[in-house]
Amino acid sequence: MRKSAITAEAAAALVFDGASVMVGGFLGVGSPDRLIDALVSRKARGLTIIGNDTAYPTVGVGRLIEAGCVARVRASHIGTNPTTQRLMNGGAIEVELIPQGTLAERIRAGGAGLGGVLTPTGVGTIVAQGKQTVEIDGAIYLIEKRLRADFALLRAHEADYCGNLTYRLTAANFNPLMAFAADCVIAEPDEIVPSGVIPPDSVRTPGVLVTHLVGRAR
Repeated sequence: MRKSAITAEAAAALVFDGASVMVGGFLGVGSPDRLIDALVSRKARGLTIIGNDTAYPTVGVGRLIEAGCVARVRASHIGTNPTTQRLMNGGAIEVELIPQGTLAERIRAGGAGLGGVLTPTGVGTIVAQGKQTVEIDGAIYLIEKRLRADFALLRAHEADYCGNLTYRLTAANFNPLMAFAADCVIAEPDEIVPSGVIPPDSVRTPGVLVTHLVGRAR
């Protein structure tokens, strides 16, 4: 089904205050910068951000943190963003730190329709507090529940007008997983090409998963 490109501002208007939002990227690489800027401009509030990290104060998700858009963070680390640390320590935002592999698997489970995953990571540590465990063949595993979100904001290399997406390098770490695990998927490609230009075996996210494409401002 052919998709029309919308502006970053129109896409940001769809993300309601208080929404849970998956944001692709790894320290800002692969994060949708135009969408983030539009959310900052519209003064989004109360967002729950699910992503690998909060980047740096002026980069990627860090811009949402700086602008006061975020109430909760679920990420694998915040060590590169002193603002996130300060706000967490002051009680201004909630932070759930999730081991990186566990985070990826919980998102994958959310997209695959699973209830969660079993992992030995975190057994016997603070990560295990309040969580169920199960013993299998003499080993203890944590039951980590799936992660889903209202929105996934993705950065792609190319998209066609069917919504098929490609990614480059580190941008492929979380973006493809998140495309399966959100109710509304908004993709910000570097370039939109005619349908048929992207070879079928280069498609990393099929267009059926993508709700909206964000076009470049002219």
